Amino acid sequence: MFNNISAGFVRFFSEAVSENSISEDSVSENVVQQVQTVIAEEIGVDNIDEKVSVIQNYLKEWPDKILRFGIRAGLAILIFIIGCKLISVIRKLLKKSMTKHNFDAGVISFLDSFVKVVLFILLFWGLASYFGIQTTGLVTVFGSAGVAIALAFQGSLSNLIGGLLILILKPFKVGDYIIEHTKDKEGTVIDIKLFHTRLRTTDDKIILLPNGALANSSLTNLNMTPIRRVCLKCGIAYDADIKLAKETIGKVITDCEYTLKDSNVDIYVDELADSAVVIGFRFYVKNEDYWKARWETLENVKISLDKAGVEIPFNQMDVHIKND
Repeated sequence: MFNNISAGFVRFFSEAVSENSISEDSVSENVVQQVQTVIAEEIGVDNIDEKVSVIQNYLKEWPDKILRFGIRAGLAILIFIIGCKLISVIRKLLKKSMTKHNFDAGVISFLDSFVKVVLFILLFWGLASYFGIQTTGLVTVFGSAGVAIALAFQGSLSNLIGGLLILILKPFKVGDYIIEHTKDKEGTVIDIKLFHTRLRTTDDKIILLPNGALANSSLTNLNMTPIRRVCLKCGIAYDADIKLAKETIGKVITDCEYTLKDSNVDIYVDELADSAVVIGFRFYVKNEDYWKARWETLENVKISLDKAGVEIPFNQMDVHIKND
């Protein structure tokens, strides 16, 4: 545009120089008219003063617009803070009510996560409406993108449905000790979230298992019954007294404070291995005493067998050399 204006100036002054009969006053008037004509042609308006007036009015209104936007933004931040506080209060009241009515801890955790997500969606929806965004258009967009989102998040949706199935069917609950056979993971259930379940192992590690995998795989819940059987093995030498070993192990089990006195105790020869006769023994304890009973029994069996003179061999191989 500015190149065209410059060309207009050059064209006009060339004509003015070639015509010596033009006076200085007429030259000035013609210059002004020529410049206005060129600018008008390039800008596309007939009245340059009107265009300048529009720009000036816009610049005058700009501070007011900034101020109004700042006020709306400040109110939106205030609404967001108040909304977060209300969501926190609603969640606390909901959890308190469910606890009072003896809801399962897993159900409480799951519903709390679900309500949190829903309430925050409603909060952002309200803020969008406050800023004049057409929410009906958003509904259309989300509806159109629903299929694509479902395909993109198949795993997450599977985990969500799996969480619902776990809460409905209750194969386990918070506090249960479970063993997941697909990945061979085991531990105590800490909580059940929207998409995953958290386990705490015996060495205080946290394992996250997808709810979809838990709902579709086999697992063992060791807390379905109030008692649990401890199954242990111990190898003795081939020349050791088997009866003495069984009596010694039986006394250790009987003297263990965690052994349930009315339960069956099994002591038997489990295997004739390469380097030892393997003695198996089983007894019942309460679920909460399982690990303490296991560790204490293994230690006392070793000490008692040593005192009784029963050898616990290590792996060995006898090599016979034949001379020709």
